[in-house]
Amino acid sequence: MKLLVTGGAGFIGSAVVRLAVEQGHEVVNLDALTYAACLDNVASVANNPRYSFAQVDIRDAEAVEECIAAHAPDAIMHLAAESHVDRSIDGPGVFVETNVMGTYHMLQSARALWERQGRPNTFRFHHISTDEVFGSLPADPAVQFTEDTNYDPRSPYSASKASSDHLVRAWHETYGLPVVLTNCSNNYGPYHFPEKLVPVIIINALAGKELPIYGNGANVRDWLYVEDHADALLTVLQKGVLGRSYNIGGENERSNVELVQTLCAILDRLRPREDGRSYSDQIRFVADRPGHDARYAIDPSRIRDELGWRPSVTVEEGLERTVRWYLENEDWWRALQSRAGVGQRLGAGG
Repeated sequence: MKLLVTGGAGFIGSAVVRLAVEQGHEVVNLDALTYAACLDNVASVANNPRYSFAQVDIRDAEAVEECIAAHAPDAIMHLAAESHVDRSIDGPGVFVETNVMGTYHMLQSARALWERQGRPNTFRFHHISTDEVFGSLPADPAVQFTEDTNYDPRSPYSASKASSDHLVRAWHETYGLPVVLTNCSNNYGPYHFPEKLVPVIIINALAGKELPIYGNGANVRDWLYVEDHADALLTVLQKGVLGRSYNIGGENERSNVELVQTLCAILDRLRPREDGRSYSDQIRFVADRPGHDARYAIDPSRIRDELGWRPSVTVEEGLERTVRWYLENEDWWRALQSRAGVGQRLGAGG
């Protein structure tokens, strides 16, 4: 297939690009190269004849239309988004512009291409979203997000993603655009931009800095290794039922403090501190994020039962792979340390 992947220089998008090229697809990487993007993420495929790059901002309707018309992809995988909750608290406007209006521009241009081509039923618009649109869950492990869970976004980020999900469904119902949707749990792995929890903990630990955990660390997330997620996304693109959504989870629930303690134990083994003490001594509990959701958990039974997909990596395996990658790729993350907001506390008070 010829795929157009938005946000393909970002964390999850680049994993999709690398895997899609490896699987033999032709890939057009559409990315604005904002602060969280890095073309080094796709360096391994940059010289592959099946790969091309287009620097386009999805907020620019004309540029989006020109790019999609010029490349005429068989499918669009829409991952481009502002995604950091803390940044959305400090500056919600760009989240509305990118995640809502940007998705609108993508839908309109995709629809125009699809209609010019005679509305082929083989075309796909795959919208990639988050489990945060569903709100917060109680502690009861029997309660999980399903595809039928009511939307209840609680941050500017999740509200903007919920809005984009609704637009995609509306374009399917109103115009017949062939769409599939996915909502994923927390991703982690190689090339994770160093403002999210896992890379912050690894990098701060190595620098001898405090390891900040919001509140009491009891907030629970389901952790999904990014390369598993990329595999799931390509599975849904090719096998998913039109108009249907699929929740993608890692089947690995952990509290934030448990996750950080696991990372510290891995670092203790792979890169011991010179003083012989554990990196866990650097843990500090800090003031919580406003509106911090208590728990996210995915019920992945639909994608498992309908499409035969399950994650292949446990959180312990994935975290060890991730720590090893950061230890071996210091040049990559050090080059990003000077970007705006990295290493600073964001979203503390709205």
